[in-house]
Amino acid sequence: MDANSSSMYIQPHFLSNPDKPFSNTTHFKPLPSSLNHHFALKFQQHRMAHKMLDQMPDSKQSFAWNSLIQTHLRNGQFDRAVTTYQEMLVRGVRPDKHTLPRILSVSRLLGSLRLGKQLHGQAIKYDLASCHYVHSALIELYGRLDCAEAAKWVFDKSPVAKSSVSWTLLAKFYVKEGRPDLAVELFNEMVRSDAKIDSLSLATVIGACGLLKSLQEGRNVHRIAKSCGLEFDVLVSNSLLKMYIDCGSIREACLIFDQMKSRDKISWTAMISGYVQKGEFNEGLKLFRQMISEYLKPDAVAISSVLPACGRMPAYKNGKEIHGYLLRTGIDMNLRVQNALTDMYVKSGHINYASEIYSRMSEKDNISWTVMILGLGLHGKGELGVNLFQEIVKSSTKEIDWITHTAVLYACCTAIMVEEGKSVFKCIRSPKVATCALMVALLARAGLFDEARSFIERKQIARQAEVLRALLDGCRVNRNITVGKRVIEQLCDLEPLNADNYVLLSNLYAYVGKQDMVEKLKETIRDMGLTTKKAYSWIEFRNKVHVFGTGDVTHPRSEKIYWELKCLMNKIEGGIMSDVDFSLHDADEERECIPIGHSELLAMSFGLISTQAGETIRVTKNLRVCRNCHQFAKVTSKLLGREIIIKDSSYFHHFKDGSCSCRDF
Repeated sequence: MDANSSSMYIQPHFLSNPDKPFSNTTHFKPLPSSLNHHFALKFQQHRMAHKMLDQMPDSKQSFAWNSLIQTHLRNGQFDRAVTTYQEMLVRGVRPDKHTLPRILSVSRLLGSLRLGKQLHGQAIKYDLASCHYVHSALIELYGRLDCAEAAKWVFDKSPVAKSSVSWTLLAKFYVKEGRPDLAVELFNEMVRSDAKIDSLSLATVIGACGLLKSLQEGRNVHRIAKSCGLEFDVLVSNSLLKMYIDCGSIREACLIFDQMKSRDKISWTAMISGYVQKGEFNEGLKLFRQMISEYLKPDAVAISSVLPACGRMPAYKNGKEIHGYLLRTGIDMNLRVQNALTDMYVKSGHINYASEIYSRMSEKDNISWTVMILGLGLHGKGELGVNLFQEIVKSSTKEIDWITHTAVLYACCTAIMVEEGKSVFKCIRSPKVATCALMVALLARAGLFDEARSFIERKQIARQAEVLRALLDGCRVNRNITVGKRVIEQLCDLEPLNADNYVLLSNLYAYVGKQDMVEKLKETIRDMGLTTKKAYSWIEFRNKVHVFGTGDVTHPRSEKIYWELKCLMNKIEGGIMSDVDFSLHDADEERECIPIGHSELLAMSFGLISTQAGETIRVTKNLRVCRNCHQFAKVTSKLLGREIIIKDSSYFHHFKDGSCSCRDF
C-alpha cells in the first residue's frame, strides 16, 4: 500500500467474493416475519445514524464516527464497522487515537492480518503509530494473528516509552507460544526501564515462572510485587499461590494464603488443588470444609479439585458427603464435575455408583469413556468395558483418543480378550511404551509367550523395564518359571540399584526351594545398602484409618484380631495350603511370617470383629495381595456371607460367595 495516498480502499468482509453476487437467492428459505422486522429495524437505525452524521455541523470531526464504529463493534457488526471506517476516510475525516484501536480490534476479531497491515500503514501515515492506544492495539493484532516475534518488532519500533499494557501483552504472547523464559526476561527488562508495574504484568510473569517451575525467578518477582505494594492484590496473590504450588513449594503457597486480606473462590480452589496434587488429601478436605464454613459457595472447579482426594477407599464417605452437598445446593453438575464424581467412585471401590452416574450423563467425552472403561477393568469387569467401547464406536461421532484406546486395551488385558486387544492396539497411532507393555501383558497372561517375544522384538522394547515386568506378570499367572527367571535376571542387569528386582529373584528361588540362593540375595541387598518395600495394609473404621504391617502386634485389639483369624482357619476344612509365588508382594518378612500374620489378613480380621454381620469389608494394600491371602479371603467371604474388597497395587479384588472378581489372575 502507498502510505502517501490520500485515501485507502478496504473491502468489506461480506463483499470478499464479488464474483458471486446475491442475485440468485431461490435456494434460501424466506425469513420469518419477526426476523424480517428485526433486520429491517436494524437497517433503518443504521441509515438514520448515517443520515444524522450527514446533518451534523461537525460531521468532519472524528468523535461521531468513532461512536458509530464502537456501536458496530459492540454489536458484533464487524463488516459495518469496516464500511463506516471506509466512508469516514472517503469523506476526508481524519482518524484519531480512538479510531484506529477500535478498527484494529475489528481486524483482529475478523482474523484479517491483511486488513491489520493496511491499518498499520494508516497509523504511520497519520503519525499515530507511537500513540499508546494504537501501539498496544498493533501489538495485540500481530501477536494474535501472526506471532510473538512480529509483535516484538512492533514493540521495538516504537519511538516513545512503552506502556505497561504493551509490556504485558508481549509477555502474554511469549507465554502463549510456550516460551515463558522470554516472558521473564522481558519483565526484568521492564523493571530496568522503570516502567510502571501493575497487577496484570505481575500476574503474567508469575504465571511464566510457574510454567518454568523456577522458584528462584518466582521469589524474585514476589519481592518486586512486595516492593510495589501489590503482594496482596487478589490477582497477584492468586498468581503467587499457583506459582508456588506449580514449583512444588506448598509451604510458601500456604504462607501467602494465610496472609491474604481477602480471598476469592480462585484462592481457595488453588490451595485445595495444591494439597490434593501433593497427596495431602486430608489437608485439602479440611480446607474445603473451611471454605464452606466461611459461606463461600464452591463452584464446579473447586468441586472437581477436591474430589480426587476422596478417590481412596478410606475416604469414600467424604466423597459421598460432597456428592450430597452438590445435590442439596444445586451446584452446576457440569461434565467436569460428573467426570470427577465417576472417577472418585471408581477409585474408592464403588463401581456400581460410578456406573449409575455415567449412565445418567447427557453428554460424554473422552474423559468420561476412559474413566468408566478403565474402572470396569480395575474392578474385574473387563468384558463390560470392552462392550461399552464397542457401543461408543457405534453411537458416537466424536473422535476417540489414544488414552481411551489404552483404557480399552487394559480392559482387554484384565479379561484376557486377545483378539479384541489386538484390534484396539491397531487403532493407536505411535503407541507409547506403556501401551506396548499392556499388549505384552495381555499376550503373556494368555500364555502366548512366543508371540509376546516376537512383539517385543518387532517394537524394539526389550530394554524397557515396564515391558519386562508386564512379561513377568504373565509368567506369574501361568507359573512359567523358566521364562520368569530369565526376565528377572534381565531386570537386575537393567536396573542394578532397584531393590525390587532382587526381591523378585529371591522370591523365585524361594518358590523353587533354593533357600541358599535366597540367603545370598539377602546378603547382596544388604551389602549394596538397598531398601526393600515393606508390606502395609489399612482399613477405615469410624473415621479413623487403622494401619497394619506384616506380623503386627501393636494394635490395641491385636489379641482379638489373631484369635479371629485362628478361628476362621480352624473352620476352613483342610486349612489354606502354603502356595508361595514369585510376584513382588512376597517380601522376606511375609515369607517368614505365619500365614495369618500378613498385613491384609490383619486388616481384614479387624474389619470382621469391628463391623456388623453382612457389612462389606474394605482393605487397601500397598503391594500385590499374596496367593494365600487371596484364597483365604475367597473362602472367608463364602463362610461368613460377607463381601470383602481388597485393593492392592494392581486391582480391586471383590470377594463374594467364594469367588473373586479377578478370576484368580
